[in-house]
Amino acid sequence: MRPSITGLGAVASVGHDVEEIFGSLCAGRGGLGPMRGFDHGLYNGRQLFEIDDRSAPGVDRPLRATGFLLDAVGQAAADAGLGEDLSGIPVLVGTGLRELRSAELRWRDGAPFDVNRLHFGTALRERFGTADTLTVSNACSASLYTLALGADLLALGEADTVIVAGVDAITESMHGLADRVQPNPPTSLRTLDANRRGTILGDGAAAVVLRGEDLRRGERARGRLRGIGMTCDAKHPTAPDREQVAEAMRQAHRNAGTRPEDIDMVMLHGTGTPLNDLVEITAYREVFGDAAGGPVVTGIKPMTGHTSGSAGLLGLVVTLQTMATDRVPPLVNLDDPIEEAAGVRLVRGRETKHEVSLAQVHGFGFGGINAVAIVEGT
Repeated sequence: MRPSITGLGAVASVGHDVEEIFGSLCAGRGGLGPMRGFDHGLYNGRQLFEIDDRSAPGVDRPLRATGFLLDAVGQAAADAGLGEDLSGIPVLVGTGLRELRSAELRWRDGAPFDVNRLHFGTALRERFGTADTLTVSNACSASLYTLALGADLLALGEADTVIVAGVDAITESMHGLADRVQPNPPTSLRTLDANRRGTILGDGAAAVVLRGEDLRRGERARGRLRGIGMTCDAKHPTAPDREQVAEAMRQAHRNAGTRPEDIDMVMLHGTGTPLNDLVEITAYREVFGDAAGGPVVTGIKPMTGHTSGSAGLLGLVVTLQTMATDRVPPLVNLDDPIEEAAGVRLVRGRETKHEVSLAQVHGFGFGGINAVAIVEGT
């Protein structure tokens, strides 16, 4: 089965809907700015890719992740013509940290909120009437894992429509951890650049509506999901394993019935960290072999930041927009590509026009939780 994707929704630091986000990315406009929610005096790194939804700098509030999720799901449902009543439609959410920021604010500041709202299902039920919700916390590949689960539900006949989403809001504990391991904080996120110094976190949410292959009259498909490959090696808490990253790519092609030489574009995970970028590009070259110079290769994190559990699905939404427009957003901040990327068709500096019919989207997470999706246009 090749599920159709009939609705898209997203929110990030560079825009509040899919069109605005895509326009910003194609123009090379990033969302990096002075951090708004945390005390600057406590950290070395004082820039983040935040969604600007706070009343004033330094004034934080609980349940921001939930708000991003509701926004993205609502956009995707509207785009698919489903409206606001989603009763009977499963909603699957991939995330890294759920509402951890709310728990931080309650523990430290006594911020008031109902603890039942730590589960996204509470707000989804109130807003959309959803009774069947599931949250998967699978680090930075969570939303692509959830996409695979949604496809399985359709293939098994458990549902004819599924909404898949990914969301994360930056938490102070995660920012603090990143700040501790990056004492000389990066001033920009530089995927595959020889001078990359680490990643920078971002807020984000994305959602898609999945339908079976047979669409109802009037429905349109924005793309189709050909296949997903997943591995979980658990070899190291943070460091990726090249063999298992490569295996996720190979598995995706086996499940999709495709070959590397069929791919027109690769959407990198591209965190901008020394080891992750190196592992990703070497695994890509290993799998693609002589075809590695064929697809155009890009990534969005230099402009959106690392949006954790939502990152894979946000990259997929951008990929579907590329398929609809033939516009490929660039890898900004890429001045001196690493030698391992030599011969790869990196989209550098500015957008390029390129027809994309088949694309590969990466999502790799802590603990060796890897996912690769292959999607095709319509």
